[in-house]
Amino acid sequence: MNRRHFLLQSAALLAAGSATPLLAAPAWKENSSLPDLSTFGLEGTLPKLKGKVVYLDFWASWCAPCKASFPVINGWHQKLAKRGFLVLGVNVDETDAAMQAFLKKTPVAFPVVRDAAQKLVAAANVSTMPTSFIIDKEGVIRKVHTGFRDKDADELLAKINALLG
Repeated sequence: MNRRHFLLQSAALLAAGSATPLLAAPAWKENSSLPDLSTFGLEGTLPKLKGKVVYLDFWASWCAPCKASFPVINGWHQKLAKRGFLVLGVNVDETDAAMQAFLKKTPVAFPVVRDAAQKLVAAANVSTMPTSFIIDKEGVIRKVHTGFRDKDADELLAKINALLG
């Protein structure tokens, strides 16, 4: 979802008189199962998620909080991988070039896939960048988090560590 698409979607909601807030809550809820990501036609290689605690992060190259979050979540990925933790980035840029330019400036060790067809971001109803889902080892969403602020990091990391045991 690019910035233009996001603004058009938000304007359409307002024009329709919808009671839906401008920044609607994600459709995927806590305590629900994560759908099979392989069915969404994502570009890139999906890692094995089963049996791991996963931080599924939807992001875009134009998102300033995404740029701020990447060093933090990359650090988590590197420090906690041996304990069964994985960060999976889902890029929603319209072009691969935009994603690659971002990753060149902000390299990460965690896997990244691109939702070029916007199927996954639509299914999750993600309208805020970044939006993250913490998933337990059984594939159940345990935390939904929108945005990223430095003060959020400790709470998110505590949730991850609790799920890792």
